[in-house]
Amino acid sequence: MTDDIAQRSAQEDADLAARAAAAAAGVEIRLLSTVAEFAMVTALFQSIWTADDDRAPVNVETLRALSKSGSYVGGAFDGDELVGACFGFFAAPERRALHSHIAGVSQRMRGRNVGFALKAHQRSWAIGEQLDEISWTFDPLISRNAYFNLVKLAATPVAYHRNFYGQMSDALNGDDDTDRMLVTWYVHDPRVAAACRGEHPAAAELDDLAADPLLTVGEDDGPVRHASAARFVRVSLPHDIERLRATAPEHATRWRLALRETLGDLLDGGARVLSYDRSGAYTIDRGEQQ
Repeated sequence: MTDDIAQRSAQEDADLAARAAAAAAGVEIRLLSTVAEFAMVTALFQSIWTADDDRAPVNVETLRALSKSGSYVGGAFDGDELVGACFGFFAAPERRALHSHIAGVSQRMRGRNVGFALKAHQRSWAIGEQLDEISWTFDPLISRNAYFNLVKLAATPVAYHRNFYGQMSDALNGDDDTDRMLVTWYVHDPRVAAACRGEHPAAAELDDLAADPLLTVGEDDGPVRHASAARFVRVSLPHDIERLRATAPEHATRWRLALRETLGDLLDGGARVLSYDRSGAYTIDRGEQQ
């Protein structure tokens, strides 16, 4: 009985947070189930990730199969227009988890917190499905994505994967390697629940933490490495890696390699990413053993 009460309470809290996030973004979010809706998702994702007539990152048939199997396919609507979408598929049964594969928002709706509202809806759905966690990957070199995932959503970094998808050569990744950070969203974690309500106490607690620079941005926008034996270190990102990929690809490659050799190696060695701040840096705890 106690577990049932806790489940209902968690569901009600998640539902309330999801509705509030959608209202703040000015969108309606719902599960998608028709071929016409899946075609809208395909067209939206094609407009975000591809150039000209390149193939979209997902097709209607795949979305239809995911929906039929009970996996998550959600969309955000501004009136009748689909302005954001997110889909994922179940992990191994014993994990009680979802892998959230792709989420995207139209250019017109950027800055309106539509992506945040989609994730809050996805979390509410996951709790209703009695899942414990949602995982996904993101490009750890894109500053706004790092802030969104680690601070606004309070997701937990668990691994750094080198060239995870191989060469994609789409409109966003260019010809760069597809290094990705894997994060897990523990949907019942109080930090996650607070984040979905728009509260970020954990980020504020790190404001006064003394951490040595390990990677900084040089005057030429390139990466600068620093030697440090400190337990707490900071790894900074370029202000706009996507611009560098288009205008100075050699700088973008240098950043990719520098991040692998700092953030990637640290995570491989058991370090923890504590957070990411608006100045553009990861704060990392190496632990007792450095």
